[in-house]
Amino acid sequence: MCCHGDALVQRVCELYEQISSLESLKPSQNVDTLFTQLVLTCMPPNPIDVTKLCKSVQEIRSNLIRLCGEAEGLLESHFSTILGSYENPLHHLNIFPYYSNYLKLSKLEHSILTQHFPHVPSKIAFVGSGPLPLTSIVLASNHLTTTSFHNYDIDPLANSKALGLVESDPDLSKRMVFHTTDIMDVTSGLKEYEVVFLAALVGMDKSTKVKIIEHLAENMNPGAILMLRSAHGARAFLYPVIDPCNDLVGFEVLSVFHPTDEVINSVVIARRSSYAPSAGIHSSPLEQKGGLNVGTVKLPNKCSEVEAFNPLNHSNNMIEELAFDQEQLS
Repeated sequence: MCCHGDALVQRVCELYEQISSLESLKPSQNVDTLFTQLVLTCMPPNPIDVTKLCKSVQEIRSNLIRLCGEAEGLLESHFSTILGSYENPLHHLNIFPYYSNYLKLSKLEHSILTQHFPHVPSKIAFVGSGPLPLTSIVLASNHLTTTSFHNYDIDPLANSKALGLVESDPDLSKRMVFHTTDIMDVTSGLKEYEVVFLAALVGMDKSTKVKIIEHLAENMNPGAILMLRSAHGARAFLYPVIDPCNDLVGFEVLSVFHPTDEVINSVVIARRSSYAPSAGIHSSPLEQKGGLNVGTVKLPNKCSEVEAFNPLNHSNNMIEELAFDQEQLS
């Protein structure tokens, strides 16, 4: 089935066959084992470019991302139910098997955010918070202790479970708000937020993800920050990829970070430009150079320049930063 001779692709295809044959993706020993094997296969740094794979493998990748998203949602729902049975759910978050990853990812995202947005935001939106909103909880508890977090999810059950995790906490119950709505239906309300986080699995196919980003560009305030999660190398078999040079029309890309440790997601930070395209108009970044802010203009050779940088630890777990110098583009 695999048209690529690469051993990594062969192994991913084998695991896809096993995962797609499962009767259920609910947490179980077999499900957990297969997805653990998949993550361990895709985690090591690899120069593979998934956009250049043959059509059959591209289809497998798309299906695999969907399966990963479904399994992740079921896993989070399962543990949210367990946590909700405790008198103080937030005291037991470490029972979630990937809690330490969320601690590291949240620390990374906060570090990146503070480099480009020096003051503490008063209101943050998290789009696609799910039944176990660990990013919002960790950021609100450990890093942004006065900020209000508005969590958006289209699933009322997910929001109900998430609310149950924080309602017993006297602090977070006041600072965590849950909205059951499609973010595409939120327009002027987006102007309230200084920072918007977009979860990795919101818009699992390319076209949907780009439409959501365009909607955010049309409705966020100029200068507001957009934090996105992407994937790099073989990790792109697990999560959708955001192309910073083409997918962020209306935003000035500030940096892209590619972790090489157990934190799977890449982190993209962008600023809403003074100029944003009109609704329904699809323009390339280079077509925006005549706008008020040329920060979204990225020359192709600049997009390929990668500087090694780690905002958390300069000696371990190297993270790549893709930084764009606006002065060279104007």
